[in-house]
Amino acid sequence: MEHSKKILTYKGKVVFEKLSLPYFNGLVPKEYFKNEACFIFVNEGDITIKAQTENLHLKKGSGLLAKCMNYFVESNNKPPSKGEGIEVIGLLMYPELVKDLSDFTILKSNHTVNFNLKEIEVNQLLEHFKCSIDILIENPELADETLIQNKLKEFIILMTKTVNAPSELDFLSAMFKPNFALFEEVIQFNLYSNMALEELATLCHMSLSSFKRKFKEIYSESPIKYLSKIKIDKAKELLQNSDFRVSDIAYDIGFDSLTTFNRSFKSLTGKSPSAYRLSRIG
Repeated sequence: MEHSKKILTYKGKVVFEKLSLPYFNGLVPKEYFKNEACFIFVNEGDITIKAQTENLHLKKGSGLLAKCMNYFVESNNKPPSKGEGIEVIGLLMYPELVKDLSDFTILKSNHTVNFNLKEIEVNQLLEHFKCSIDILIENPELADETLIQNKLKEFIILMTKTVNAPSELDFLSAMFKPNFALFEEVIQFNLYSNMALEELATLCHMSLSSFKRKFKEIYSESPIKYLSKIKIDKAKELLQNSDFRVSDIAYDIGFDSLTTFNRSFKSLTGKSPSAYRLSRIG
């Protein structure tokens, strides 16, 4: 499988996308910003969607319905195996396009749902819809504006029935009302993730500078210093009380390389992880 990205646009915005990746190397910076909601079909591979305070694991053949939140996609493999691939087909929705697709506005509905991410079983109707979108993506000369518009309307009808929304208006309205978590909840949930600070800031819907300022206000330390201490404290506990390999511990507490983990551990403890384990055993 080769790396590729194919898109179809409507009114100047990407509405259908097919993304193929030969394998993941840590987090893939696949973000859905601001006013976008989406649906993802997982064609190949197993993936994890990481949002503010939830991780949703999806297997080949499943689907994801997501509100207009920022989130990231990563492989379920650790480490990823070369040659294995991920392929997804996505549909993006924007509030400004909803007005173009219908004679109602999402502001007229108060309907809400208690999820930001929801795994959806891909039934026969959704599978048929996915196949029709795949054909258009692979043959863009067939995808004129009228056909794309009708496909977007078809999706709204299908999803309204799939999630048992009272109406198409209510379904669309709910998709653009995310349930934002508190700053501290996002940080605590992702203490042992391997996300960069920029990615944590994105999950909090903040710029990096605002994120760092907010973090120090709450935790009285810089995010790098605080998170490093938390991770190394966890590593010390695991080294002392388990037989896990050092490399597995490094991965599980959010380091993306053994070298980085060893360097960080020694800078805070004065010993390598292996030496620390031996000293505790003795």
